[in-house]
Amino acid sequence: MTRMGRHVLLPGFLLAALLVLCGCSRFNGTRLEPVLGGDIDLVALGDRVAETLVSRPVPPLIPQQPDQPILVATLVNNDDLNDTSNFGRSFQNNITAGFVKRGYAVREIKLRRELLVQMYKGELMLTRDIQELAAATQRAQAVVVGTYTLANRVMYLSVRLVSPRNQAIRAVYEDKLYLDDNNLRLLGLKFKHGTGDDPINPVLPPSPSVLDTILY
Repeated sequence: MTRMGRHVLLPGFLLAALLVLCGCSRFNGTRLEPVLGGDIDLVALGDRVAETLVSRPVPPLIPQQPDQPILVATLVNNDDLNDTSNFGRSFQNNITAGFVKRGYAVREIKLRRELLVQMYKGELMLTRDIQELAAATQRAQAVVVGTYTLANRVMYLSVRLVSPRNQAIRAVYEDKLYLDDNNLRLLGLKFKHGTGDDPINPVLPPSPSVLDTILY
């Protein structure tokens, strides 16, 4: 290939690489966010959480055991274990799908009367009364519980696989996420526009995406 040919192809390869990387939420919160940042894919994240929790327990979880199901609870606000959000309820479903995809029996806990079911909040299994939790999950081989903590647009996510019989934590998934506008809205928040303090729109936005400006 001639030098001129390489010069012609190089920009194309660079553009293709940028397009492949474009929209990756891992670049959120970095200097590359305006160019390569993107929305957090909760479906993919839930699948990654399930994969991590399945791969680490000792002894391992047992798949295809309808009499020993896994229960996945609604994720809750770490500052108030009785508080959740559309994010907590939606991400519960994403994690559940990840376990079912891998052949594990997951009980639909919305049908269980023993759990604390609150309208518009979900199934809250993180409770200060651990005995109440144990009584509600006698036959489950494991319970998935999770919390999230917010600091502006940063979320600290913690999801644990817990044994209901002795409350032992068998596996943990933790992550630090820089939230995009869509996921902020699931939490009842949105990016701040304008200047000054605004309690309704408290979250600082990222810089505009250069690629979005060029391509869209």
